[in-house]
Amino acid sequence: MRRIPWLFSPTVDLLTFLGSAMLALGLLAIGALLGLLEDETPDWMWIAAILLVDVAHVYATGFRVYFDRAELLRRPWLYALTPALAFLVGAAIYSESHTWFWRTLAYMAVFHFVRQQYGWVALYRARGGETGWVGKWIDSTAIYMSTIYPLIYWHSHLPRNFWWFLQGDFARVPGFIETLAAPIYWGSLGAYAVRAIYRAASLREFNPGKDVVLITTALCWHIGIITFNSDYAFTVTNVIIHGVPYMVLVYWYRRARDHVDGQKSQMPKIATFLATIWLLAYVEELLWDVGLWHQRGWLFGTAWSLGAAELLLVPLLAVPQITHYVLDGFIWKRKSNPNLFRD
Repeated sequence: MRRIPWLFSPTVDLLTFLGSAMLALGLLAIGALLGLLEDETPDWMWIAAILLVDVAHVYATGFRVYFDRAELLRRPWLYALTPALAFLVGAAIYSESHTWFWRTLAYMAVFHFVRQQYGWVALYRARGGETGWVGKWIDSTAIYMSTIYPLIYWHSHLPRNFWWFLQGDFARVPGFIETLAAPIYWGSLGAYAVRAIYRAASLREFNPGKDVVLITTALCWHIGIITFNSDYAFTVTNVIIHGVPYMVLVYWYRRARDHVDGQKSQMPKIATFLATIWLLAYVEELLWDVGLWHQRGWLFGTAWSLGAAELLLVPLLAVPQITHYVLDGFIWKRKSNPNLFRD
């Protein structure tokens, strides 16, 4: 029997992936008991899920890149040009059409969320020494369909009682696309289950971390988007299983890399790490609210009158998100990161 592959450790992996999913589903159950599924996400959950997880995990990228001098020096052009171009392109789009700006940002976010779940599966495959093309095809199809099919369902059943950033940021697609995608979705999950059972029973090969990622992704995306037509349900099932594992990954990577290199860790203690990204998230949301949304004066203070400055503030505040989306496609590639999950 092969050694069971884990990304961090058995305890950390299960707490990170299974624990975040159980937390999300537990909060969903609490919301159902409190009658919250018919209304917008209440402020206390907005703070817990959006502010402290969704927005905060974006700033965790800073500890992976911008607060790491060695990493900055490794690829300075990439790390300098990405936020600069994010602002310039964002400002150009926003100046022409607010609708297309938010639609573009929404689809960038969707692509990022989908790819992150695939990335976890790819990392577990690599850790487990799984190189066969059949297994890769089955695993890839299953994890992609676990996210893409609920999105197709969402696009073919507009309008819904929830949206990604703003109402109307998704474009409607014909219903027959969802009809065609459904058997592929269920078939891919079935193929994954059959292969996993066969490998465990006949070959004594186990990859429980990969299985947990696939199962929790399929479950949370289906429940949050298809089963319930609820802003609260979508919020708790969508952002927690995305943001929490990413923060764990960044924190673990920095601590582990310094240890492998024989250096004293430059990564702060976990309390300082969380306090930093939470503070940055609060400042960003403060600027969004007082400058544009004007929804939570009790938390952020008096609204501002921006006038023409809105054309600069909105794309500027979107820079951290866009930078996170773009850099995530570079900073976790194993080929360019020799220390990534090295034994």
